[in-house]
Amino acid sequence: LRKGRVGVGLGKAPDVSSAIRKGSTYAKKHLITVPLINGTIPHELTVKYKASKLILRPAKPGTGVIAGGAVRQVCEMAGIKNLMSKTIGGSNKINNMKAMFTAFKQMKSKETLARMRK
Repeated sequence: LRKGRVGVGLGKAPDVSSAIRKGSTYAKKHLITVPLINGTIPHELTVKYKASKLILRPAKPGTGVIAGGAVRQVCEMAGIKNLMSKTIGGSNKINNMKAMFTAFKQMKSKETLARMRK
């Protein structure tokens, strides 16, 4: 928890506790690693998922997580300490969260960026 690994899961059931259990089980099985550099993301990203458009920018130490709703929650669970983001378009929390995961999957680590620059 808060060490660069995060998962997302959506569970449906007749009662709330079963839905939470299903969602958390799915999330634990589908964890992804977020590349972090000094508590922030390695580079700027713009991602579109359905109607949600998400802009993520790395921030200097001490800035904090400047994000709203589901994006803030996912960032805090991933261990990101400094980030600036803007959600444009859809206000659906599930789509915003999935846009965030799409961004995490597209992020390149510090080593990969160094190899690309050579």
